[in-house]
Amino acid sequence: MEIYVNGEPRQVEDSLHISELVDMLDLGNRRIAIEVNLEIVPRSSYTIYKLQGGDKVEIVHAIGGGSVDGG
Repeated sequence: MEIYVNGEPRQVEDSLHISELVDMLDLGNRRIAIEVNLEIVPRSSYTIYKLQGGDKVEIVHAIGGGSVDGG
């Protein structure tokens, strides 16, 4: 089936779980947030959430920052 990951079409197996997509993209050890069709999916649901053909998946990487200094 075809889904879209960050705007790019990608062919994946039917009924792929988000956790499998994360593994396939080698993102398992990264701090990420995933949204499917404009809905944020909790990390606790990655193993049970099945993707459907045409789903639009957005993956955002959390980036650590420095301290904010007022002076």
